[in-house]
Amino acid sequence: MNLSTAHASRVIRRTARTGQAQVAAVLGTAILRGDFPVGANLPCEADLTTRFGVSRTVIREVMKTLAAKGLVVAKTKIGTRVADRVNWNMFDADVLNWRLRNGIDRSFMQSLFEIRQALEPSAASLAALNRSDEDVAKMRTIVATMRAPGHTHATFAAADLRLHLAVAAASGNPFMRAIGAIIETALTASFAISSPVDEPERQHQSAIQHEAIVEAIATRNPEAARHAMLTVIGEAVRNADFNRATDVAIL
Repeated sequence: MNLSTAHASRVIRRTARTGQAQVAAVLGTAILRGDFPVGANLPCEADLTTRFGVSRTVIREVMKTLAAKGLVVAKTKIGTRVADRVNWNMFDADVLNWRLRNGIDRSFMQSLFEIRQALEPSAASLAALNRSDEDVAKMRTIVATMRAPGHTHATFAAADLRLHLAVAAASGNPFMRAIGAIIETALTASFAISSPVDEPERQHQSAIQHEAIVEAIATRNPEAARHAMLTVIGEAVRNADFNRATDVAIL
């Protein structure tokens, strides 16, 4: 295979992957929106290839992707059906992103915060026991970034996320780190409604509250770290204003 042929082959493979991701996103979003109810069959392979203008191979890979995320189940001679909701992997980053595309409602926001309240305080507590000096230095640097003026919604959310992920990583428990997609989705959803940077005092207060988490971890005080994390999440719940979380879509 010469250089130009090899390059063309890479472009074709990359394009196929992009097409596959796009089709999976459209179908996944439609399933989560309820366009295809639980137990309903998805359109047949031939119909999907026509609709999306892709090959049967791409459609088959899409179905494998959706099945791996628990959204669909394929049965011989029956077709591919939407799986029961209890099988949907809501920890999956793609599934969460597709859910956001359908808008932020009160129930979704409350579920996000409930799982954060269940897991993140434990992560902070473990981080206080297992953290390294490098972990603490990294978290303090992030807090300093959160204090800096001139943030946009996106830049403050990114710093906020980095800190929570740093706490999860410092816990030493790989399962805690795996909740990163949940934290990111919760921050994205809540900041779409109301961000600390909208009010300088709120941004200052947020930085102080996050600093309390870091300092409790630094002093190896697991109970204080747990409490400080609960305070941060509780403040986020209050500022999210669930009554406004009805029709905001994240595209």
